[in-house]
Amino acid sequence: MLCTEVLDALEPIAAGELTPDDRIAAHLASCPHCAAALEDARRLEQILQARPMPRAPAQFTSRTMARVRRARWRTEQFLDLGFNVTLGLVLLAILGSVWLVLHRSGLVAVSNDAVALLGTGLVTLARRVAPTVPLYAGATALLVTALGIWWWAERELT
Repeated sequence: MLCTEVLDALEPIAAGELTPDDRIAAHLASCPHCAAALEDARRLEQILQARPMPRAPAQFTSRTMARVRRARWRTEQFLDLGFNVTLGLVLLAILGSVWLVLHRSGLVAVSNDAVALLGTGLVTLARRVAPTVPLYAGATALLVTALGIWWWAERELT
């Protein structure tokens, strides 16, 4: 067994958290340097145990947790911003690619005709629907008023 392996286990042994196995005990018996280091660690542990433990300041836990939450929130905000920027760039690249394909293939002329036809259809639909809009608006207002009166009459007065 090497001294470095034993030195890594000295603090838990000195604190009583770990009992040395046969290999570590044999090394400590044969190596004066490691045995002296164990004695120093035990003396230090006794000194630390003898000292009074300071009390945590008031609201230590709540302040620490607030700092942790704030740091986590900032990290999440940076990740969200990075994700949104990346998503925007990908969407911009897709739109640019679609525009480039349409422009290079000559489909822009066909799409212009389709947009004009759609616009003409929407105008025709709006002209047909326009005379009935006041009727539907009045009926909707009447229904909302009736529901409001019903709610007002049925509410609990406390």
